[in-house]
Amino acid sequence: MQIYKEKSERHVLTLTVDNEAGTLARIAGMFTARGYNIDSLTVADVTEDRSTSRITIVTNGPPATIEQIIAQCERLIPVHKVTDLTEEGPHVERELALVKVTGSGDNRIEAIRLADIYRARVIDATTKSFIFEITGSPEKIDTFLTLMREVGFVEVGRTGVAALMRGSKPS
Repeated sequence: MQIYKEKSERHVLTLTVDNEAGTLARIAGMFTARGYNIDSLTVADVTEDRSTSRITIVTNGPPATIEQIIAQCERLIPVHKVTDLTEEGPHVERELALVKVTGSGDNRIEAIRLADIYRARVIDATTKSFIFEITGSPEKIDTFLTLMREVGFVEVGRTGVAALMRGSKPS
């Protein structure tokens, strides 16, 4: 008997929710209780009156699992709307990362050269280290980190993905 495993897909979901205490905990709890993974999570106010927030979640799973995640999120009381940006069409994703790199000599020069290529800015420097600020797609940041590991990568802090639909249609 062969067991077929469905291919895991990356999906970016946005949830419009009430901005009240416990909302994020309920959503995270739903993911935990059902064994779903959250790869990235960001939260921001949507309106000037701060009554609603947008939660952006990046998750992975087979199509059936993604459908279950969306259905479960839609059932939660504080959730007004769930949008799967991956399915809706073209969207823009960006992330910010702070990357600490140490090194001397050639490694230091190479770190600066790579940062210039990837448009990362030096926001702190000592004689033994740099902290770079880089923004872009998650793939761009992943590639930058891979290269920095070869020249003295120490640590990274990432904001998580922020994403919006392209065009005039709201997410």
